[in-house]
Amino acid sequence: MVWVEDFEDAQPRADRWNFELGNGCPNLCGWGNNELQIYTDHNHTIKDGFLTITAKKEDSLYTSTRITTKDKFKFQYGRVEVRAKLPVGAGVWPAFWLLGSNIDEVGWPLCGEIDVVEYVGREPDMVFNSLHTQSSHGNTINTKKTRIDDIEEGSHVYEANWTPEKIEFSVDGNLLYTYAPEVKTQKTWPFDQPFYMIVNLAIGGNFGGPEIDDAIFPQEFLIDYIKVYQVGDKH
Repeated sequence: MVWVEDFEDAQPRADRWNFELGNGCPNLCGWGNNELQIYTDHNHTIKDGFLTITAKKEDSLYTSTRITTKDKFKFQYGRVEVRAKLPVGAGVWPAFWLLGSNIDEVGWPLCGEIDVVEYVGREPDMVFNSLHTQSSHGNTINTKKTRIDDIEEGSHVYEANWTPEKIEFSVDGNLLYTYAPEVKTQKTWPFDQPFYMIVNLAIGGNFGGPEIDDAIFPQEFLIDYIKVYQVGDKH
């Protein structure tokens, strides 16, 4: 285990995490997906070893939190896992995902994206695993939607095992999807470089959906831990 975050401090550690604030404007309004939330640095708490991100409807505004390890922690290959409990209800879109650390140089999607877990409240009991590359992005074909009954109940472990040959996605130790293109080019396999991590809870947007049930708020996305293992791991 080369990195672990078990949220034992009162706030996300400044040497590990950045808060991304606002609505993405002017460079990426709606965070590139027509999302409706405004990210703040106070829609979260840490208590009893859990980071809780709370999405709220405040007057006419939706607020939430998004944190990243950009420029503070990145890794290339290994197994990353997050233990988390999902929010529920039409409009929520929680995610734990990775972006290529060269995004500022080459842009998205050439930098690559690994979605370890995505969930949208409009499709209960479904877990999404996706890869975004230059060859397939946005409504990517490199994706798998898996029904897991009552996935919203309790916490579950979401995992990506990333090697030079393939990326495997699992939930609670059960393999769901493998991405292993036969021909690896920059367009199909930007995954030969370091990536950083993102945790967020979005509202609405292209994937979260246009229908938002305001009666569900506030909703909480609970993260117990994040761990990264690399070669030499005996776990």
